[in-house]
Amino acid sequence: MTRGQTIREAGAYAPLVGRAAELAGLDDALDALDGGLSRAITLLGEPGIGKTRLLHELAVRAEQRGHLVLVGSASELELDLPFSPFVDALDEYVESLGSQQLSALDHTVQAELGRVFPSLSSLAHGRTVALQHERYRSHRAVRVLLELLAETTPVVLVLDDFHWADPSSVELLGALLRRPPGAPVLIALAVRPRQLSTLLAALLVPPHRTASLSRIVPSTLNADETREFLGEKVAAADAAALYEQSGGNPFYLEQLARALDHAPDASPVAELSLSGVPSAVVASLSEELSMLSPAGRLLLEGAAVAGDPFELELATAAADTSEAAAIDVLDEPLRLDLIRSTDAPRRFRFRHPLVRRAVYETTAEAWRLGAHERCATALASRGANAMVRAHHVERSAREGDLAAVALLREAGDLAAGLAPASAEQWFGAALRLLPETSLSDDRVALLLARAGSLAATGRFVESRATLLEGIEIVQRGAEGWRVRVTTACAAVEHLLGLQSEAHRHLASALAELGTEQSAEAVELMIELSVDGFHAGDHEAMRDWASRAVSAATPLGDRALLAAALSVRAWGGAMAGDGQQAQAHCDEATELVDELSDEEAARRLDALAHLTAADVWLDRYPAATRHARRALEICRRTGQGEQFPIIVQMLGVSLWVRGKPLEAEELFDGAVEAARLLPGNVQNLAWNLFNRSLAALAAGDIDVALATAKESVELEASMEAGIFTVATAATLACALLEAGQAEQSVNLLPGRGEELRVIGGGWRARFLEMHTRALLATGRRDEAVRAAAATQACADAVSLPTAAGMASLAAAELALDAGEPTTAADRALEAVSAFEAAEALWDAARARELAGRALADAGDTDGAVRELEVAAAAFDSFEALRYRDRTERELGKLGHRTYRRTRPGKLDGEGLETLTARELEVAQLVVDRRTNPEIAAQLFLSNKTVESHLRNIFRKMDVASRVELARVVERAMQPSAQET
Repeated sequence: MTRGQTIREAGAYAPLVGRAAELAGLDDALDALDGGLSRAITLLGEPGIGKTRLLHELAVRAEQRGHLVLVGSASELELDLPFSPFVDALDEYVESLGSQQLSALDHTVQAELGRVFPSLSSLAHGRTVALQHERYRSHRAVRVLLELLAETTPVVLVLDDFHWADPSSVELLGALLRRPPGAPVLIALAVRPRQLSTLLAALLVPPHRTASLSRIVPSTLNADETREFLGEKVAAADAAALYEQSGGNPFYLEQLARALDHAPDASPVAELSLSGVPSAVVASLSEELSMLSPAGRLLLEGAAVAGDPFELELATAAADTSEAAAIDVLDEPLRLDLIRSTDAPRRFRFRHPLVRRAVYETTAEAWRLGAHERCATALASRGANAMVRAHHVERSAREGDLAAVALLREAGDLAAGLAPASAEQWFGAALRLLPETSLSDDRVALLLARAGSLAATGRFVESRATLLEGIEIVQRGAEGWRVRVTTACAAVEHLLGLQSEAHRHLASALAELGTEQSAEAVELMIELSVDGFHAGDHEAMRDWASRAVSAATPLGDRALLAAALSVRAWGGAMAGDGQQAQAHCDEATELVDELSDEEAARRLDALAHLTAADVWLDRYPAATRHARRALEICRRTGQGEQFPIIVQMLGVSLWVRGKPLEAEELFDGAVEAARLLPGNVQNLAWNLFNRSLAALAAGDIDVALATAKESVELEASMEAGIFTVATAATLACALLEAGQAEQSVNLLPGRGEELRVIGGGWRARFLEMHTRALLATGRRDEAVRAAAATQACADAVSLPTAAGMASLAAAELALDAGEPTTAADRALEAVSAFEAAEALWDAARARELAGRALADAGDTDGAVRELEVAAAAFDSFEALRYRDRTERELGKLGHRTYRRTRPGKLDGEGLETLTARELEVAQLVVDRRTNPEIAAQLFLSNKTVESHLRNIFRKMDVASRVELARVVERAMQPSAQET
């Protein structure tokens, strides 16, 4: 057994009594693991009920099957240490892996693992790592690591006492449950139901979102099982009494039985009180501790401060004793089974968390302060980083200790990107230690940092309160700090839906400046323009941006002017300014493209808002270019404020340009990031409906429906506005493509009139879809009105994609009316409009319609020509659903399709159903190649490989790579024998 802690020691556990149902559940999970499936188990029960004992039994049985067992535990007193249970379980093992094995991982995966596991920290040096908004990339890296470890043998990851896990560990667990490793990995965790955080409790509910998670609830022992558990050494009368006192709780029984075997010595211990633990058990623990000599007791107290598990040297430092003296008395707590050895030399752990808690809570508070201080000093002498030391500094530093403040701030800065909850705690501790006489700038800087970490964990109300405190203490004359705090506060208020409050704070700050002719005033006017977007007031958005441009022009700050020009272009696009918005976008683009990366990094909103303007003005190639540059600068400089909008705009530009799989991959990450912010419903809904649109473009109808439905459910709790309409319209698109036209129409009552709140040419896209849905349900009169609304929108915005949508709607009407020639002409008009904007996916869809119309008109050659181009386009997009549909139209015309990739047999079995490309991927899986390795060998993207694997799993009726490898190997054997 390989582990961060020892879960099995000789004589540490008595034989199991009862537990037949619980053991059957464990065996079922191991059977699934042997079948190549990924599984998760939660052992849910009160302290002492036997969760750890069952985890031990799971580990033993897994080892007997030849599985790799990794064991870690969370600890009650280390709630601030990032990823502590995962580090406990995996760190020493991954350190033992050869560099060649880890080198098989992508460099970005290695860098992210270096941020999580201390033993791999060198892998992160000099490499770009994820932003705070992208910490899901670290979660994915851990998933990839588990898949790598499970390539040769199934992995059992045991996480004990997970109710004490730090928030970053809970986030990681959630990612692994929502998207389990694609390899035989079993995650088993033990938790106490009354001590679950809100976030952890939400993960462990009956799991429609956490597939393959089962729950085992150990029961108390009955009277007969109690007698068997205690054994013959305990008299029947005593066993009955202990049963009554313990309620059948195994740990309490064991502890009370210990009290029968020994009496306390004359050395009293501090009064012990453990909430929720029976008084008789508390008394027994107290008696057991009283058997220690003063020196033994001192060592144990130092250990309780040092950690669990603890290193002997750190416990010695905490106890302020010599190593020789500690070794002299080490056998005392070992002999009494208060602590136990682990696999690592000079590393030990407490028999049970309640034992550590009892020792820690009975130490004098003043002594504990000194013990934590001594631990911090010892760790500093070892060169430990600020995060490791902060745990002890926070518990021992004196108010006004500026060195402690600096260390806690450093720890917060280190943790902010990956573990913002820990960062928030350390920033808060630094604020409490900061002397009242300190400069207000120092306090405001810490308040900003703490508010950012609070927002990154979805605690927006607390973040806002922290920023309001900052606004209150900013001194007159500190305009820069005032603007930073005010704009940060407004951003959080937008997330909370407090639009009027956000506007009030921004407007008040601008009024207090007394002039609009300053850099600070320009910053506030830019934010007031963005405020107009959130309020749905596009005219205000445009007007504030115009004022910002006027004020910024004479200041000579190119980056600031670029930011003002960009938001003006975006505002004009949203307001439907047509040619004027295009001219403004040209002006912004010229300046932004001239900026060096260093200049652009000062005002990343210039690139972010210009990207938004590009998308709304049909400048998709420019949107892709600007968004990619913005993301690169974001990651290099660690700035994540503009990340959400940049990702959204980049994803849209990708699928519109015929790269739906790349867009899907991007939006998958954005959705994972949004799920880490439970309070930001709007952001999650926004990501989900964009994910749905990308899935539609890729032909993933099931995903499109699921993500659109979830986005609509989330928006149901919010006030009606642009996002509620956009989510409903997106679901209507998915329903129509899924063949549910009636449901699609019903989602847009009033003939789609509410689509008016969607600005720019995107309203035309949804109106064209609504036209098709109405025709599919036989409502031609309403479809005619919807098509007219599409044309009116196109006329108003003067954008090529809107014009293309109007032509498409007209083509659908003509085809429905039996006028195929007119339909073909209008569809080809749409092709020209879409290609002018490089909206290649829409152009392919329009060509398909033109081909069908030409076929109906009797122009077979013309139909084949358009359908062939459309099929080739869909094939290049890897949108196989639409390619196959288009090729079926070609088949009706007697035209045979030739492709480099051999198709699978529709009526075949097993490997016959796979395309040539899918068979290549399957064979590489048999060769134990990872997804990145397969992608590199076949010159595909990772997302494409994942898409192929999904299709292969479905066709071959398997659920994992291991199962697929076995099926393929068996299928290949007969042909090998024939050869």
